[in-house]
Amino acid sequence: MFLWLPFLSYAVVVTYTPGPNNIMSMNNAAAVGLKKSIPFNLGIFAGFAIVMNLCMFFSTAMFALIPKIELPMKICGAAYMLYLAYNSVKRAKRKNIEAKGGTFLEGLFLQFLNPKIFIYGITAMSAYILPVFHSLTILIAFSFLLAFIGCTGNVCWALFGATFSKLFANHSKIIGIVMAVLLIYCAVSLFI
Repeated sequence: MFLWLPFLSYAVVVTYTPGPNNIMSMNNAAAVGLKKSIPFNLGIFAGFAIVMNLCMFFSTAMFALIPKIELPMKICGAAYMLYLAYNSVKRAKRKNIEAKGGTFLEGLFLQFLNPKIFIYGITAMSAYILPVFHSLTILIAFSFLLAFIGCTGNVCWALFGATFSKLFANHSKIIGIVMAVLLIYCAVSLFI
């Protein structure tokens, strides 16, 4: 049985927490406007989809080569979620990044330098998806679902631009605690 609630909780929490994609999307839209930031965000989506498929193929290969890897991968995934939970509470304010307009290719190539989405993809695939699904079509569909969820976070951060940064600055402790609790729930649900 597939655990939709923990899977979606994990995907949404990781997607909407600050990371290179979200901060760059927010700063890009704040600097050049939403309309001019569209090519950059489309590049992020394209790169994200490619990386999610790479993560799916890597995770599938690991499961096929090492059948007993499910538990260690779940443990690694849970440890990563607990690390993110710790950092959500620890982080008081986001660091400012210089804003500039970005291109499609810059958004695309940013994905290959972003360790957060590699860990996100491998964790989602190995902990939630691969233990239940094995069809290549379904796995590819989940890769695109993960990329789509990721891009909703980027678009949201771009739409709210400076407003989102003010929200995090004014309520960073509360938001950090809520994100941490949700991540801890995701980590625990891997073993229930």
